[in-house]
Amino acid sequence: MNKNENTGAARPLAWTLLSLSSGVFSQAAFAEGQHTVLPEVSVVATQDTSLQGKRKLVTTDSTGLPTAVSVVTADELGTINIGRDISNMFRRVPGVVANNIDQGDTGNGFRMRGFATQGTHGADTAVYVDGVPQNMPSSQAGAGHGPAFLEWLTPDMIGQIDVIKGPVSALYGDQNRAGAVPISTQSGDVPSSIGIGFDRYNGKRATLVLSGSHAFRPGPEPIKSLFVADIYRTHSYRYDGSTDRDNFFWKLSTRIGDGVYSLRLNHYRSESTAAGYLLLSDLQSGKVDPRSTQYGLPGFGSGKRSMFALNRAPAHGEDGWYATLYGEAFERERGIATSSVQHTVGSDDRNIFGGRLANNFTFGDRAALMVGAEVRRDRGDAQRQIWVRGVPTANYINAQQLDLLTYGLFVQGQFRPVEAVKLTAGLRRDWFDYDIVNRKLPAASTDYFSGVTTPKLGAVWSVLPRLDLFANVAQGFRSPAAEQISSSGATGPLGAPGGTVYDVSPSKVKSYDVGFTATPANNLTVTAAAYYTLNEDEIVGQPDGSFKSVGDTTRKGYELEARWRPIRPVSVYASYGQIIQAEANNPLPNTGARLSVPRHQLKLGAEYRQRLQGAQLTVNADAYLTTGIPYYMGAPQTQLRFMPAYTRFDLRAVLDWKQYQLSLFAVLQPHRFSTEAAYGSAAGLLVAPQPKWQAGMAARYFF
Repeated sequence: MNKNENTGAARPLAWTLLSLSSGVFSQAAFAEGQHTVLPEVSVVATQDTSLQGKRKLVTTDSTGLPTAVSVVTADELGTINIGRDISNMFRRVPGVVANNIDQGDTGNGFRMRGFATQGTHGADTAVYVDGVPQNMPSSQAGAGHGPAFLEWLTPDMIGQIDVIKGPVSALYGDQNRAGAVPISTQSGDVPSSIGIGFDRYNGKRATLVLSGSHAFRPGPEPIKSLFVADIYRTHSYRYDGSTDRDNFFWKLSTRIGDGVYSLRLNHYRSESTAAGYLLLSDLQSGKVDPRSTQYGLPGFGSGKRSMFALNRAPAHGEDGWYATLYGEAFERERGIATSSVQHTVGSDDRNIFGGRLANNFTFGDRAALMVGAEVRRDRGDAQRQIWVRGVPTANYINAQQLDLLTYGLFVQGQFRPVEAVKLTAGLRRDWFDYDIVNRKLPAASTDYFSGVTTPKLGAVWSVLPRLDLFANVAQGFRSPAAEQISSSGATGPLGAPGGTVYDVSPSKVKSYDVGFTATPANNLTVTAAAYYTLNEDEIVGQPDGSFKSVGDTTRKGYELEARWRPIRPVSVYASYGQIIQAEANNPLPNTGARLSVPRHQLKLGAEYRQRLQGAQLTVNADAYLTTGIPYYMGAPQTQLRFMPAYTRFDLRAVLDWKQYQLSLFAVLQPHRFSTEAAYGSAAGLLVAPQPKWQAGMAARYFF
C-alpha cells in the first residue's frame, strides 16, 4: 500500500490571523488505480517568522483581513456529524450558533456577535457560495428578510468555508453586519465514491461522487469534472416530522490561457412535514407528549432550486481578473400551523440573475488593490396566505410582486509601510432600485431607490515573531425589506383599499475589533478578539404598524480560542465566547430590551488518529454548550426569562481500510426539553423537543 503523509502546514498566522476551526482533519483520499492514501495532517497552526522572506499579501480572500477568521476545510467536514442539517458544518467555529429549526428545510439559522435571533435564519451574515450571494431578500416562506437557504449543499460539494467575524471585508455586500461566510465548492480533485448511510428515526442516505479529468489532445488543458448526487430521506423525533431531499451537483473546470474557468450546475428538491412547537410549561408538567404536533395539525414545506454559476480566476497568483455570472430559479413554500384548522402559508417564486467583475492589482510585495462591481436582479412573487383545513382562502397577510435590482462598487487595498505592519482599507457603495407591486394593498405599490456607503479600515502589527495584534473599524449594512417599504395592513383579500409607503433607509452598523494571535509553542495557538458593534438606524416596526429607521442597538463581547497538539496522535481545541451586551437601547413600549442571543458559549473537542495494521482510525469528540439566552413572555411581553441551557455531545469514529470507509456516530443532548430552536411568546417559551440521543452509521467505497 502506498502511504503518503501530508503534513501541509496551516496558513501563516503572522498575516492571515486565522482562527482555525477545529484543526485540520482528514478524510481518506484515493488515487485512481492505486491503494488507499491515508494522510496524516498536521493540526498545528504555524507562524511565518521569516522576516527576511517575502510574506504573502492577499486581497482576494479572507486571509488578508485584520480580524478573526475561522476556516473549515473539506477534510474536517468528514469528521463532523452533519446529518440532516448542513448547518452543523459550523459546530466547531468559535462564537457561532448555527442550526436548522427542525421544521423541514426552512433555512439555516446562523448567529454570531449578538446578531440574528432565531427567527431570521442567517440574516445579518452575508453568505456566498463561489461568489454567488445566498441571502434571499424579502422572503415570505416563513423566514423573514435575508435568510440563507443552504440545504442544497452537501459535505461532498464543499471545498472550504471561511467565517469572517465582523463587516471588515468590502468584497461582501448586503446583510454583512455580523460578518460574511464565503464558501467555495470542490473541483475534480477528489476521489470517486459511492456510499450509503442510516440513522435513527428512519434516516436513509445514498451518495454518489464521480470525479475525473478529461483530456483532449492535441489542444487545450484537461477538463476536470465533479458530479455529486445525494438522496436523503428521514423522519424526525416528532411524530409528524419528515424530510425528503434530492441534491445534484455538477462542476466542470479547466484552464484557458491565463485564467481558470469553472461552470457549476445544481438542482435541489425537497418535501417536508413539520411538527411545530410546544409550550415548555406544558412539557414540564406532562400535559403534552414531547413527540406530539403543535395544534394537532402538521405544518408542511417544499423547495426547488435550479442554479448555474460561471467563474473565472487567474491561473497563477492573485493578480488579474475575477468574474462570476449566475442565475437561479428559486421556489419555496412553508405552511405554519396557527390553530387546529389554520395554516399561514408563505411562498417565494423568484428568478435571480447577477454577476460580479473585479481586477486585483499587486505592486511588488508592498501593496495590492482590488477594484470591482457587482449586480443582482431578483424578480418574482412573495406572499403569505391563510389556509383553512388544507384549502387556500381569499385572505392574505401580504402579497407582492417584486423586481429588486441591487448593484454596487467596491475597492479593497492593502499596504505594508514596514515589514512588521500591514494596513488595510476598503469602501463599498451600494444602490437599491426596487419596483414593488402590492397586490394586497395596491395603493402601497411603489418604486424605491436608495444607496449606502460603508468604509472599512484595519491594521496588523507583528509585535514579536510569534505575536500579532490586529484592530479594525468597519461599517456594514442590511437593505430594507419590501414589507418595510410597502405596508401590508391587516389580514384581508387582494385589492383592498388603503396602504402606506414608508421612507426607510438601509440599516448600517459600525463595528470595532481588537485582538491577537499568538503561537507560544509550535504545537499551541491562542487567538482572542473583542468587539463592539453599534447600530443607530435599525429599521423597527412601530405600534401603529409602520416602519421607521429609529432603532438603536448595542452589541459587545469577546471570544477566546486555543488549539494544542500534546502528542502526535492527539489534537484538542477549546473556545469560549461571551456576549456582554446585546440589547435595544430604545425598545418600543411594552417590549423587552434584551436580544435573544446566548450570553455564554463553550466549545471543546479532541481528535485521536492512529494507524492500525494497514488501516487508519480517526475518533472525534466534541462538546457544545450555550446558556443565558433571554426571552420575554406575558402580555405585554416584558417578563424576562431565560431559556434552559443547551448541551450537545458529538462522537464520531471513522475507519479507513484500502478502498473502504466505515463511519459510526452518536449525538447526545442530555438536557430534557432543551433545544436550540425556541421562541418566546405571550404564553411562555415555545420549543421543538429533541431526542436525548441519536446514532447512525455510513459505509463508503472509493474507486
